Amino acid sequence: MSDYKMDAAKAALTQITEGQTIGLGAGSTIAKLINLIATECSFAPSLTLISSSFSTSNLILEKGLNLGSTHTIKKLDIYFDGCDQFDKELNALKSGGGIHTTEKILAAMALQFILIGDEGKFADQLDLTYPLVIEVLPNALPFVLSHLNTNFPDARLNLRMSSQKDGAVISDHGNLLVDIHFSTLLPLDQLNTRIRMIPGVVEHSLFYRMAAKAIIAGPKGIQTITV
Repeated sequence: MSDYKMDAAKAALTQITEGQTIGLGAGSTIAKLINLIATECSFAPSLTLISSSFSTSNLILEKGLNLGSTHTIKKLDIYFDGCDQFDKELNALKSGGGIHTTEKILAAMALQFILIGDEGKFADQLDLTYPLVIEVLPNALPFVLSHLNTNFPDARLNLRMSSQKDGAVISDHGNLLVDIHFSTLLPLDQLNTRIRMIPGVVEHSLFYRMAAKAIIAGPKGIQTITV
């Protein structure tokens, strides 16, 4: 059985050159890319790797690679990340991990933001399969929920709760996460702006026109999608 995520990771490895500073997101395809850097990249010691993910950062250290910090850099050469779904214009939804705020910072710092994964992540247009996730300041939660209920009355709102302790999931920045399940998806340019402009919303999980390229693998082989 073909491992499409490994195929995509191998194609992504060819984009990396000696001495670069590389940003890495989270997920299984990113983990495969890190393993390839550690085992197949002759210039791996010259690379500095930065990640938004606790698990990814631990794997970088485990593999003996150079882990850098966002506190010490101003730009990345490339930022690689997966997503839940992306469209033909490379707009992407990253709804699962709840670390999209830091992921967006790294994506914005990068000269190239490249999505990688299997072709099942690709759709002509984003749909309602995955929620939009917002990171919310705790003291603004009642206002933000009220605003969303008033302006998007058909949307279903879920405060993300912890399964390992009593209470809500707390983001890396000490904030709360709310999943928004829309009944109808707004035009993405409007969605990007209207949600972000709500006072108390730190960031949302739509990566609107940020990626430069997507590398995906499937039964037809490797595809590189650009806009």
